Amino acid sequence: MSENVIRQFLSPDVVAEVLSVTVDEVYALLESGELLGLRIGQRGSWRVEASHLDQYIADGYELAARAARWNQAEMANIPELADGRII
Repeated sequence: MSENVIRQFLSPDVVAEVLSVTVDEVYALLESGELLGLRIGQRGSWRVEASHLDQYIADGYELAARAARWNQAEMANIPELADGRII
């Protein structure tokens, strides 16, 4: 038996508010495919499923964490920062 799932869809205005960016920036993310969304109706209004926005934010945090670890590893090989030792 299938489970009924109620999905919450957000307008670009709401997404922009959550991300603290402009609506134009949200449209750019949607059109590039970086943020998943779909067009609804004859006018093709964009909507973003709340779970996709949550995943986009989580992916952003993961990329930031990876970049921080990469930068820390790069800095560890600079002798001045490693007490003169090459690590």
